[in-house]
Amino acid sequence: MRVAVIGAGWAGCAAAVEATRLGHQVTLYETTRVPGGRARRVASAVAGQPVALDNGQHILIGAYADTLQLMDDLGVDVSAAFMRMPLTLQFPDGTGFTLPDWPAPLDALAGIVSARGWSLAEKLSLLKLAASWRLGGFQCGPEVSVADLCRGLAPRVMDMLIAPLCVSALNTPAERSSGQVFLRVMHDALFAESGGSNLLLPRQDLSALLPEPAIAWLQKEGAAVYPGTRVLAISREGAGWVVQTDNHSSDHSDSPAETSQAVDAVVLACPPLEAARLAYTGSAEGAASWAATARSLHYEALTTVYAHGDGARLAQPMLALRDGPGVPAQFVFDRGQLDGPAGLLAFVISASTGDSAELTQQVLAQASQQLRLPSLTPVQTIVEKRATFACTPGLQRPAAEIEPGLLACGDYVQGPYPATLEGAVRSGLQAARHLR
Repeated sequence: MRVAVIGAGWAGCAAAVEATRLGHQVTLYETTRVPGGRARRVASAVAGQPVALDNGQHILIGAYADTLQLMDDLGVDVSAAFMRMPLTLQFPDGTGFTLPDWPAPLDALAGIVSARGWSLAEKLSLLKLAASWRLGGFQCGPEVSVADLCRGLAPRVMDMLIAPLCVSALNTPAERSSGQVFLRVMHDALFAESGGSNLLLPRQDLSALLPEPAIAWLQKEGAAVYPGTRVLAISREGAGWVVQTDNHSSDHSDSPAETSQAVDAVVLACPPLEAARLAYTGSAEGAASWAATARSLHYEALTTVYAHGDGARLAQPMLALRDGPGVPAQFVFDRGQLDGPAGLLAFVISASTGDSAELTQQVLAQASQQLRLPSLTPVQTIVEKRATFACTPGLQRPAAEIEPGLLACGDYVQGPYPATLEGAVRSGLQAARHLR
């Protein structure tokens, strides 16, 4: 089949690679020049020297089996691309939660028992809650929030463990995030397989981790890749589709890309609002309802504040921070220990609110207070206003199949996971496998 994949984020790259492996003739369109979507490289400078940042600080975990397998298939040296470490939520004062390198679920039990800064009663409250989750098969009602799920848990454990895990995984605060999705993440990360909870901290920028290797592989396999090309519309033509694009050049030559292309199937791997626009104008059948569902999604912002200080170095490559009014960041990463220049820190504000300048000043004050780093210089603050969908209880997410020959993929389509890189990759692989 001739297949058009629209969008070269992680989902689109996965879909294009899998469709090519299944024998289809693939054309991949991407509006920007840098692939990766909401997990891509951003060029910047520190002390006058160029540096590759990311439009949001992302990490992977060991349970991201499909993403890690796809990287390996594309020739990425996963062991070199990531710093792998046990799940650690350590605060600057040394308190927190660290898992030993033991088989699951013994590592989680040992981590709870050895957590620093919690009383015995607080640890017992978490063990009791975890046991109830396990006995319940990690299931709850669709209307249950994470806050509801954790009623009776000691407040300190909620603040130091559950709330940071929830906001990092779902990018939605515990009081309005889906308990069922959170339970699925907890099961797969902490209780399903040994090493599933391991943190994988990127040693490369996000575009270099998967999107660029995917595009290089696609071009080697004969797929057509058109960066800097916006798809204006799709339309039905007989049993197939016509894709209309603006007039830009491909990576293969200086000749202009076709302004229209006939294909047998289309995979919408662009953001939900753009996918809804293309789907709605492309067909009058089942697409209107699908587009309405996609447009009904609400979003959470994600802000990353990059700052630099001579001699700035954290005790761990990643530390948890105590957040609250005026102190918005939940995590800080030492990029100097990963892939950046020494002294470069990345502060992450999940489910962020407020403007860029205000958040930057608050983070610098938070760093002075909690990290004892009073002399940081802001490098760049990146606010992704629609970083993820709001993963709320009972949320109805769009289906992967819109109508025959028209599919969607992305971390927002129906599935058990929140808006994660693994969710995006899985949806891309599944979309390609449903082509017919």
